[in-house]
Amino acid sequence: MEIILKTDIKGLGYKNDLVDVKPGYGRNYLIPQGFAVLATSSNKKVLAENIKQAAHKAEKIKTEAENTAAALEALTLDIKAKIGESGKIFGKVTTLQIADALSAKGFDIDRKKISINVPVDGAGEFAAEVDLHREVKTQVNFVVSAE
Repeated sequence: MEIILKTDIKGLGYKNDLVDVKPGYGRNYLIPQGFAVLATSSNKKVLAENIKQAAHKAEKIKTEAENTAAALEALTLDIKAKIGESGKIFGKVTTLQIADALSAKGFDIDRKKISINVPVDGAGEFAAEVDLHREVKTQVNFVVSAE
């Protein structure tokens, strides 16, 4: 079943992408939630027109994302956590903590666009992936230290 995404969906695609999904997933979840529409011929024409009109706006957004990515790569965040005597942390370092540290530095990035691919189990240096744009992904380094 072909659908057109109305929003970015992690693991599936980005807004205005034409994707193939299983019929149940499309009809029972994506379309009722407003995340997608059926890829009929009329909807495909509307999509093509929307993409055509938004081309230069998308280029500006991509340039801003590349500038933000360059600034994030040079940045190292300091995340405070409670650490036991064995060197392990209590709890987890979450994307919310990284998003809060980024907002303290002046970057407004949604926590849903941040992913930590390596388990953070103690003090040390780690990296998180930030998805700024469909073509711009970057790493932000953070150091976990004791409170």
